[in-house]
Amino acid sequence: MPYVWIFLGGGLGAAARHGVNRAALVLAGPDYPSGTLFVNIAGCLVMGLLAGWFTYRGESAPEPLRLFLTTGVVGGFTTFSAFALDAALMWERHDTAQALTYVGGSVLGGIIALFAGLWAMRAMMS
Repeated sequence: MPYVWIFLGGGLGAAARHGVNRAALVLAGPDYPSGTLFVNIAGCLVMGLLAGWFTYRGESAPEPLRLFLTTGVVGGFTTFSAFALDAALMWERHDTAQALTYVGGSVLGGIIALFAGLWAMRAMMS
């Protein structure tokens, strides 16, 4: 049964990611993977919020809900494999500065967002 929850959540997360990427193409154009950048940072923020919430809940957090939201929805939403491909393509196009900015922004922004989510949830729960 855990795989069903992960499957359902993953489908929702992947559909949401596709929606964000389509919107980013319209808003920012095709020259920079802003949709992937947004999804990576937003996904890390949400993962931080969920990790903080599930830690606060402890053993009372139902495993199906945890699997559905973290492994499923957020796992389907975040796109680090797409991030790696985008960075590699920029590098191969010799867009070195753009590639480095993209990698640095994704990694540092994601880590900062995760800590922000943890901090926010801990503040709300105390």
